[in-house]
Amino acid sequence: MSKLLGALLAIAAAAAVVLAVEPLRTAVSHALHGDVDALVDQLRGLGFWGAVVLVALILIHSVVFFPAELPNAAAGLVFGFWVAFPMVWLAWIASGLIAYCLGMALGRPIAVRLAGEQRVAGAEDMIGRGGPGVLVLSRLVPFVPFSLVGYIAGAARVPLWRYTWTSAVGVLPITAAATYVGHALDDFSASDPMLWVAVGTIAALAALTVVLARHGRRASR
Repeated sequence: MSKLLGALLAIAAAAAVVLAVEPLRTAVSHALHGDVDALVDQLRGLGFWGAVVLVALILIHSVVFFPAELPNAAAGLVFGFWVAFPMVWLAWIASGLIAYCLGMALGRPIAVRLAGEQRVAGAEDMIGRGGPGVLVLSRLVPFVPFSLVGYIAGAARVPLWRYTWTSAVGVLPITAAATYVGHALDDFSASDPMLWVAVGTIAALAALTVVLARHGRRASR
């Protein structure tokens, strides 16, 4: 009961922070509307505090869903790849741990409430097959919402260390790729080989998503 109460208080506190802190409230609005340009302009205008708002935005993703690649690309454009990448990578790991703790406290209902029954069932099917490899794979494919994996892993009592390292490894490719694409847009050059590596990584993960989605539909029949 104390865990449940603590989790509910944490969600309420997160909502209160978003509503009370104007820059964060605005950033969440930009993320929900998919407005990368507005988010970039806001972060640039905030200077150092833009990094704080960006990290807070990623942490808020544990209870508010928006495209995870959006803050990554914005970070790369505003702060440059070598500053942005470690910052957002660590922030996503922390966001995943918040989702994991919420899953431990609230179980499956929090996942269904925030992501819907269909998404939860699909993620449960994937994670239910077990093993570190499946957890890494669940982070690689964009069609599984980032926080949803945390809710289900927490509810299923996946060992914390296994969840943490698989999240760190699994989220690294798409985070690095999206951050570099954002960085490259600041001084676009089609001759930049790393840009094509990043674009190729995103394309490969998108293709993996399609293949796994088709496999899942066939398996469900």
